[in-house]
Amino acid sequence: MNRWVLLKHTATVSSLFEDHFDFLLENGPYCLTWKLYEIPKLNGSLVTIKKQSIHRLFWLTADQQELSRGRGYVKRVDYGKYFILENRISEENFSLELTGNSIIGIFRKQNDLCQLCESI
Repeated sequence: MNRWVLLKHTATVSSLFEDHFDFLLENGPYCLTWKLYEIPKLNGSLVTIKKQSIHRLFWLTADQQELSRGRGYVKRVDYGKYFILENRISEENFSLELTGNSIIGIFRKQNDLCQLCESI
């Protein structure tokens, strides 16, 4: 099952962390994860995306959670299923079709940039 989730990570101590979004893609026993500072808008401009360490599958179903060690909390923004269109998600560049509650479209990642486009 190919699931994805977009989490809003809100910092409780602004000097330690900045607010951002975590984009997670199920990949076998874990999730590949990227950090975004804004949600890509449908047919909008390119958005910076940064690779992060892998995350547990738990985060695919967590609605809201306080993080340990004072790292703030996360809240689910959207979630759904994805279908790989081009390359594997473990590669630097890939394309997916996302189907979520509010985010629907073709998600393209190239190096440190991503974009959401209308489905074909």
